[in-house]
Amino acid sequence: MKAPDTGKTGDQPDQPDRQRPQAAAQDDSAGLEGKFDDEDYPAYSMGRAAEMLGVTPAFLRSLDTARLIVPQRSSGGHRRYSRYQLRLAQRARDLIDEGTALEAACRIIILEDQLAEAERINARLRRERPEGGTSLPPGQ
Repeated sequence: MKAPDTGKTGDQPDQPDRQRPQAAAQDDSAGLEGKFDDEDYPAYSMGRAAEMLGVTPAFLRSLDTARLIVPQRSSGGHRRYSRYQLRLAQRARDLIDEGTALEAACRIIILEDQLAEAERINARLRRERPEGGTSLPPGQ
């Protein structure tokens, strides 16, 4: 599948990199064992990622250009993708295969990702809410 390789970055210039918020606080002391389970660890080269997804490296570069996924770089400057980023790329591929334009697919995925994060936060807050507590403290 050949994706369009536009030079546009979409209409969301302040878009954050598509990495989970908790990825920013990773502790390297977890060692190799923790990296196997870490969905945000950049374990896959561009070639391997493209092979796994059944896409071309140009497609992955187009997702980088569109800022849907911004892979980390190895010390040699090569793109490295996490499992989380590969799931986003797979979703983009599915949407594009269905006829959705690249920019629209990226926007859909970003909104889906933001919704999922909001739902995770809401679920956590519900679990942490004191028994019988139904409202926020004054001023919030």
